[in-house]
Amino acid sequence: MEITPRLILATRNAHKTAEIQSMIGGRFEVLDVTAFPGLPAIEETGTTFLENARLKAEGISREIAGMVLSDDSGLEVDSLDGEPGVWSSSYGGEEGNHSLNNERLMREMAGKTDRAARFRCTMVLAENGITLASFEGTVEGSIIGERRGSGGFGYDPLFVPTGHDGTFSELGDDVKNQLSHRARALAKVVAWLESRK
Repeated sequence: MEITPRLILATRNAHKTAEIQSMIGGRFEVLDVTAFPGLPAIEETGTTFLENARLKAEGISREIAGMVLSDDSGLEVDSLDGEPGVWSSSYGGEEGNHSLNNERLMREMAGKTDRAARFRCTMVLAENGITLASFEGTVEGSIIGERRGSGGFGYDPLFVPTGHDGTFSELGDDVKNQLSHRARALAKVVAWLESRK
């Protein structure tokens, strides 16, 4: 009987874990750090997505046996010089408060004609405190002036991916999980893992 390989996510974000489980469910047993009580919180002190992803993957993989996958991702808006970027989750002043983050983004974008933006995701695989590989995925789109849709999380209600009329919140998980920056980075992770079998 073939054993399903285990992939440990260096996150406590239930939304992120659920997204990744739905994208690669069946091929890997996907757990996150909430399954391992007592693990230290890794401080994200990097100034790039890659630095933060490496800190998390290497830090958690020193504590747990097996392969650890981390990601750092966020929204980059051209007319805001790439902000909110690595500070996407605390842009509104309170870590993880999606409503405040969206309100600040709408304020910053008021009156701007260049609405181009992208979600960027950098993923890192590590084992025993050492980075094995890193991967990146992006999805281009634009920022609208008011929130639309009830699905998703984060900036999804304000982001319309290129080639679509609806926001990520309106398009639903099935469409988002095919298009998203995280899906594109994760496809590269899966290809790399399967090439090593």
